[in-house]
Amino acid sequence: MEHSNAKMKVLDPRLWLASGFLLGATFAALVLIATSARAADIPMSWKWEWTKTDFSKASVDFSEILSGGPPKDGIPSIDDPRFMAAAKVSGQDLSDMEPVVGVIVNGKARAYPLRILTWHEIVNDEFDGVPITVTYCPPCNSSIVFDRRLDGMVLDFGTTGKLRNSDMVMYDRQTESWRQQFLGEGIVGEMTGKRLKMLPSRLESFAKFKKRAPKGEVLIPTNPGMRDYGRNPYSGYDTASYPFLFRGETPDYINPMVRVVVVGGKAWSMPMLAEKGKVIDGDLVLAWSAGQNSALDTSRIREGRDVGNVTVQRAGNDVVHDATFAFVYHAFYGNDKRIVTE
Repeated sequence: MEHSNAKMKVLDPRLWLASGFLLGATFAALVLIATSARAADIPMSWKWEWTKTDFSKASVDFSEILSGGPPKDGIPSIDDPRFMAAAKVSGQDLSDMEPVVGVIVNGKARAYPLRILTWHEIVNDEFDGVPITVTYCPPCNSSIVFDRRLDGMVLDFGTTGKLRNSDMVMYDRQTESWRQQFLGEGIVGEMTGKRLKMLPSRLESFAKFKKRAPKGEVLIPTNPGMRDYGRNPYSGYDTASYPFLFRGETPDYINPMVRVVVVGGKAWSMPMLAEKGKVIDGDLVLAWSAGQNSALDTSRIREGRDVGNVTVQRAGNDVVHDATFAFVYHAFYGNDKRIVTE
């Protein structure tokens, strides 16, 4: 079932976005949360809300961490996911071009639709004994799958309600350490500096998933009435001129909201890849094909513009990658590494 705070709809920032409250919420969220990483400067609200978090350990300045609006678990993770055979899912519930995070572990395939992940951001799941966390951060369009095992523990993850570089800051419920979703790295608390293992996945259309995994399963809502699944509360976001709740530098050679494909520390422009169809970099093969709705375009995801599908392989095997925005790559890798644009 969804986390216990799941019924607190009023705290969900997606509802504010839909109701036109964005300007006021954005102004409030841009207020500096902390002035330094010293324990004396930790906001009292953090201390009250995060009694188990070791704030004496941190790898980032607390001033870089902004409130996205909701409190801890205000955006509820899915902790007891339900699935349906892909072949039984109707087009009314999930259209062929809608985006899903496709995952195959030990030959078992599951798809996690963005129409659900947009409202929950984290799914704690298990594949034949392999505990995984499927994550999606709408403000940076970053979908990453992690192995939940670290330091002899199986971790369960939730949302802090906070952002850094417009990227979700998640936390584990075992130590309440905070973790950067884009990197999988602990940034505050006991787990600071420790990284989760990323697992290969694809952000692909439901049709593509069904074709490569006809016996696969699809995540379905635990409570279909909890959210307006299928609606995009960030309507028009991926064609906006500037990212949501972002205070850092943006690249001066590419639109910050252009999609890029990130593999390790290197990134390629999605428009360039779409134009070429295929890019070969050493033993790495990146390929693009049409037929996937943007989850961040129109108010209904199934009507979003076609942003295409990407695969990244080495010797025929999928490689860990992320299809995110240019500003995200620049925020975490800086000017030292440029996005390949031609």
